[in-house]
Amino acid sequence: MSKSFDFLVFVGRFQPFHSGHLAVLREALGQSEHIIMLCGSARQPRTTRNPWSFNDIEAMVRGSLEQPEAQRVILSPLLDDPYNEDRWLGRVQSIVRDSIKASIGDRVARVGLVGLSEDGDRYYPRRFPQWVPVGIDSDNKVRGTAIREALFGMRAAPTPSGAAYLASPEAHSALPPAVRNQLVDYCATEAYTLIREEAEFVARYRSAWAEAPYPPVFVTVDAVVVQSGHILLVERRAQPGKGLWALPGGFLRGDETLEAACVRELRGETRLKVPAPVLRGSIRARRVFDWPYRSLRGRTITHVFQFELEPNTELPKVRGGDDARRAFWAPLADLGPERMYEDHYAIIQAMIG
Repeated sequence: MSKSFDFLVFVGRFQPFHSGHLAVLREALGQSEHIIMLCGSARQPRTTRNPWSFNDIEAMVRGSLEQPEAQRVILSPLLDDPYNEDRWLGRVQSIVRDSIKASIGDRVARVGLVGLSEDGDRYYPRRFPQWVPVGIDSDNKVRGTAIREALFGMRAAPTPSGAAYLASPEAHSALPPAVRNQLVDYCATEAYTLIREEAEFVARYRSAWAEAPYPPVFVTVDAVVVQSGHILLVERRAQPGKGLWALPGGFLRGDETLEAACVRELRGETRLKVPAPVLRGSIRARRVFDWPYRSLRGRTITHVFQFELEPNTELPKVRGGDDARRAFWAPLADLGPERMYEDHYAIIQAMIG
């Protein structure tokens, strides 16, 4: 029987791939010859928001399908770009174009778009008017956030977590058997332990503000310091993001300006051998970054200052201080999102390209 579409595009984070996703995917397979699944937040370090890699997600999807179904699904990683939507849209368009060309060559394809964001907002159809929106609203109201909260013990006690949660009726309803089995193995790994530790840290951090009349909004500063094709980074000493690379920065104090806070944090975390007046004279740009999901700790708005130091035959000496395990100069060509804390890779891309 002929399908209505040659390709349906299904965009999501799939953290994890659950029974609601599977229901939508199977319905989409009934309407289209092929499904192009774009897995967002790819190449990110593992966090409580994105615990699983693209390879993990691909294994979940393919393990949940029969072989003939799986052969009709094309999975591709999709990188985030929270501060440049046009670049992100172009990335989606390029992946879809290349996937179609690899499958059917230059033949004109009937392309549609399926899926909703996790909060039910019809975001994607408004961003891709060139593709026919296909409404497939699963009766399954499973949410990835609820699964992650249960799996990593982020709910109030005494609800089960980890392997105990996966054995519960709730997990049997929320997760396809192949995914549930995969997550049982995952709970025995070091990756699960590290994310569980991060979840516990975040819970303690947020509990300090539990009695506040309104959710707090934190103000921070970060420094983008570049010289001779290198950028100054630190390795984080503690949670959240322990061991990840980050821009030097921290929280604004009540008695200082944003610029003063940035210089203080920069010098405190890196021991950068450049006098403060020279640093202030090297500021070339400043910008606010306010993506609502940029920090696990809560709503955090950061003010970023870009410092351009004069080229020299040697990079200034640095060493880790405060809550930085070490400070170092990284060639710009070596940067990637896999090792970067929070949205710092996206900030660097937005500031210096």
